[in-house]
Amino acid sequence: MSPSARPALAWIAAALTALGALAAAAPPAQAAASVPAASTPAPASTPASTPATASTPGAQVDPLDSPRWEDMRKTFFSDAKVVFDERVKVNGPAVAEDSLNVPVNVDASTLPGVEELIVFADFNPIVKALRFEPGAAQPRLGFRIKLQQSSPVRAAARTADGVWHVGGAWVTATGGGCTLPSVGSGSPEWQERLNEVNGKLWPRVDGGERLRMRIIHPMDTGLAAGIPAFHIEDIVIADAEGRTLSRIQPLEPVSENPSFTLDLRAAAPGARLHVAGRDNNGNRIDAWVTR
Repeated sequence: MSPSARPALAWIAAALTALGALAAAAPPAQAAASVPAASTPAPASTPASTPATASTPGAQVDPLDSPRWEDMRKTFFSDAKVVFDERVKVNGPAVAEDSLNVPVNVDASTLPGVEELIVFADFNPIVKALRFEPGAAQPRLGFRIKLQQSSPVRAAARTADGVWHVGGAWVTATGGGCTLPSVGSGSPEWQERLNEVNGKLWPRVDGGERLRMRIIHPMDTGLAAGIPAFHIEDIVIADAEGRTLSRIQPLEPVSENPSFTLDLRAAAPGARLHVAGRDNNGNRIDAWVTR
């Protein structure tokens, strides 16, 4: 190589070295594309980032995970505010021994201002079982129902502010409770004793009284072939002076010869309570329950 060519080669080598340094300093073209789009935080105003609240109809997740809960909400509560509330308790057997007689106790006594209780079973062919206006009684009630199949059994308590507080429990049942005829419908005895009331009052240590009563009635649902619906639909409990204390409105899913247990907040005046009502055929209930 001639001496005159060496400066030109040196200049070319220096230029190549500078270009290599610039290329090493620049980030790869695809580096920006490799960053996931999700790594960019969403604006705080994005609606999806706002959690659902209890005041939004249907926004809550059903703690019993029933596929029919949304139907129940629309059927019984419409646009009213509904909240799941552990203070509304439903006690029943985990597994029912007899689908025609499933013992249930509902208790909302720790919830203040309860004006009305309803009880229903999601998967029964006749969903609503009972309505209870506690009045002078504690908002708790014991009774028995029929279950057609395994189902959530729920109680909903309406407080004075119009909010429905819902509690419930799953009950496993062998099924058929609503579509079987009552035992009494095949016996002539029920006609002689129809709407007969047996009951008693006991004093409670808290100063109130416990009322237990049983009413003779077949409580047919109308779902058994050839047997129409025949059930008690209204029971009013009054004191000896005629003042209404509580009201129970049982429907077809309540068990045959229904029995009810309720607790009055205070002892009623007089030595007895009046139990009056009717069934859906107009037959009257009229009896006195003594201490």
